[in-house]
Amino acid sequence: MGHHSVPNNPITGIPDHVEKATLEGKNKYVAFWFFLGGETTLFASLFGTYIGLHNSGAKEGLRSYDIFEMGLVFIMTMLLLTSSLTSVLAMMAMKRNDVKKMKMWLIITLALGLAFLAGEIYEFNHYYHIGHTFTSSAFGSAFYTLVGFHGAHVLFGLLWITTLLVRNWNRGITVVNAPKFYVSSLYWHFIDVVWVFIFSVVYLMGMVK
Repeated sequence: MGHHSVPNNPITGIPDHVEKATLEGKNKYVAFWFFLGGETTLFASLFGTYIGLHNSGAKEGLRSYDIFEMGLVFIMTMLLLTSSLTSVLAMMAMKRNDVKKMKMWLIITLALGLAFLAGEIYEFNHYYHIGHTFTSSAFGSAFYTLVGFHGAHVLFGLLWITTLLVRNWNRGITVVNAPKFYVSSLYWHFIDVVWVFIFSVVYLMGMVK
């Protein structure tokens, strides 16, 4: 209802601010910010727990500065930050009604996100084999809960964007699917921002002896 009453921009062929051109689109946008508020509170709790427990090493004395692979973590950070940029480029293409470019940038975003996840799986496997496990110490439990929870969010974001691409591959940009793409992009930025905090609080602070 009301979808066809929105005037199209004569240049792009779609309404200006297509992601918020309808009441439904605006509602999705507002509801998403409420959802992010809850997510932020949840991550804040996990960060607080980690900060309180990160010095509680195992009996054998494994500390964060002994185990963290900072080279790998830096590469993972660059992958995720770059994926945030490609997500922005995808949304810019969407607003120009350039479906081909939007798909291209979203696929690159997915590839970067998958590479990040692969790095995290490798990282966790490496830590496991040197004795840093979920049950080895309070530090281990707090680390895997926080970083693993973020990884689960990355996986969810990848599945979300993939589903949108598959369902809308031949549909073009409309006032119905544009808000869905836009909200998924905001979610991806949120994941990236959380990782910046993880990189700073967990890894950089963890290298201080």
